[in-house]
Amino acid sequence: MRPVLTIGEFATLTHLSVRTLRRYHEAGLLEPARVDPFTGYRYYSADQIPPAQVIHRLRELDVPLAEVRSILATDDPQRRADLITGHLRRLEAELDRTRAAVVSLRQLLRPDPAELRVELRSVPARTVAAITGDVTLDSAVAWYAAATAELDAAYPPTECTGPPGGRYANELFTGGSGTMTVFRPVRRPRGAGRIEALTLPPVDLAVAVHSGPHDDLDVTYGRLGSWVVEHALAVNGPIHETYLVGPRDTEESGRWRTEIGWPVFRLALPAPLRAGPTIPPSTTPRASTEIQPSGWPATGDAVE
Repeated sequence: MRPVLTIGEFATLTHLSVRTLRRYHEAGLLEPARVDPFTGYRYYSADQIPPAQVIHRLRELDVPLAEVRSILATDDPQRRADLITGHLRRLEAELDRTRAAVVSLRQLLRPDPAELRVELRSVPARTVAAITGDVTLDSAVAWYAAATAELDAAYPPTECTGPPGGRYANELFTGGSGTMTVFRPVRRPRGAGRIEALTLPPVDLAVAVHSGPHDDLDVTYGRLGSWVVEHALAVNGPIHETYLVGPRDTEESGRWRTEIGWPVFRLALPAPLRAGPTIPPSTTPRASTEIQPSGWPATGDAVE
């Protein structure tokens, strides 16, 4: 019985192509058991089949060659598990980004998208409990989650007078980093830790409600921005978001409601407008308030 396998036989048994096996040899990832010094032919042993199959599975998961080498080199099972788990987390994050992009693209490609109802709203000055920080766009979600948890710990629901909100500097979107403020309207705002009692200045906003998951929130941003360009005078200022119903209220993402407020310059206080044919006031639809927490203003009313 022959003690070694030719590269072709080994390729058949491991489902790794001859070309791939040669590349792995050159990279020092899977060296042949023996290389003929005269012909250069590569020969492999049967006990190299299991590690070759491991490499094949890891590469199917797009694990970089350097990490594959580290996984094979370590004898510590925990270290090996940590390396694989870390890559799986990155894959899951990539899948989330891909899913969000698919949802957003489907919305953009819809031939007849639902009309966007836009309301011009004057929001008076108000003092809220807030956390502010300079954040990069990549870390914005994690920063928001930590800040929200801190506010929730300081203010139980009985002290809150409205839904949570946020203000996001334009630089966060244009340059990848900027100032974020997350806030809660509460009965008695007070400072503690990172929390401060912050007075938000009065502002005029063009407001639209994004319904459903946040995967395609950017589509509503774009449609609202287009409406502002056509119907109002945009001013420089932070974008406002109000989380009427969100993940902390229900796991059913189809019931989430997020208000987006775009700063505008107003000369008068016209009735609510919509991007499309005018609807008589008696039939004007309102955003869903099925899960509106007790004591919070209904969607479409100014949060004070």
